[in-house]
Amino acid sequence: MALRRSYRTGNLLNPLKAVISNLPSILRPFSSASNDTNTITIETSIPFSGHNCEPPSRTVETTPKELITFFHDMTVMRRMEIASDMLYKAKLVRGFCHLYDGQEAVAIGMESVITKKDAVITTYRDHCLFLGRGGTLLETFAELMGREAGCSKGKGGSMHLYKKDRGFFGGHGIVGAQVPLGCGLAFAQKYLKEGTVTFTMYGDGAANQGQLFEALNISALLDLPVILVCENNHYGMGTAEWRAAKSPAYYKRGDYVPGLKVDGMDVLAVKQACKYAKEYVLKNGPIILEMDTYRYHGHSMSDPGSTYRTRDEISNVRQERDPIDRVKKLILSHDLATEKDLKDIEKETRKVVDEAIAKAKEFSMPDPSELFTNVYVNGLGTESFGADRKELRVTLP
Repeated sequence: MALRRSYRTGNLLNPLKAVISNLPSILRPFSSASNDTNTITIETSIPFSGHNCEPPSRTVETTPKELITFFHDMTVMRRMEIASDMLYKAKLVRGFCHLYDGQEAVAIGMESVITKKDAVITTYRDHCLFLGRGGTLLETFAELMGREAGCSKGKGGSMHLYKKDRGFFGGHGIVGAQVPLGCGLAFAQKYLKEGTVTFTMYGDGAANQGQLFEALNISALLDLPVILVCENNHYGMGTAEWRAAKSPAYYKRGDYVPGLKVDGMDVLAVKQACKYAKEYVLKNGPIILEMDTYRYHGHSMSDPGSTYRTRDEISNVRQERDPIDRVKKLILSHDLATEKDLKDIEKETRKVVDEAIAKAKEFSMPDPSELFTNVYVNGLGTESFGADRKELRVTLP
């Protein structure tokens, strides 16, 4: 990211540990001095590429408070995913597990310009998006380990995190299945005249599916307020995009629907694109955002991630495009914090993540009776089936 001009604002983080310990939750606005709202104007790393629309300006306004928050929140997400890796290898997390480290700028940039009344629905790579929507580390780790304190009561696991009261309609295990559902959420928003939008996330691996184009067609016909976000990490499972798609310019794939290509490793570029997209779809109907991003882990924990790409490639992305490192450089170049301040944030983050894991381990697995609850609707669970699993006669409301 190129710097256009800066304002010296003094040290916002002194004393850092006291500030952190007084903040109410791990994902929170950073509380600092009164001058933390001075505007800083920054130019995004690369220009936006537009399809059937005029791209937004590369010039983005931010504040010291926002940059510190971005650094903190992405650091939390990164640490959470690294911890999830270790829990999986220790066999405390079982089944499927898809990690998001490297893609944090998409989740954080998007959240900076939307509200919890807007809806987000995503793939099975959902840990960080759940956290961004207001989920807690305890709810996340408990769910990953199948404990009753998990956001899905320990029955969903890694791929099925939900936070409906904060507008998060879950991770979905079937590739691309969430796209029509997201368009349905947008239909409801328009029908109810709520003035809100839906972000429907999918990967480059789902970008060639028929259901995506069917849902997009209906959304365009009805001018639905839906933003289809292709998180293009360039390897759908283990297949490079150029081997899977004749045209990997996914932002152009909507044909009659406009699109933007965004540097998904630049949190301020994501912020600018999502702000533009939300304003656009409320007036005109759907738009596609292609987030050019990268995952550091393999597709899932069963994939080493180095058989179809080189370790040098992964290392080069970490060195040149890492979203957390980019924000860190901005903070240091604007004298908003010192190296020690940022290391203290990282240290505190590790501590809080470790504490959340320890707390999650204290909870029990779900009671066996939970197997029959919430199957389709309340009232068709244990109330309908006895211990011998024979159907009981019930009167439905």
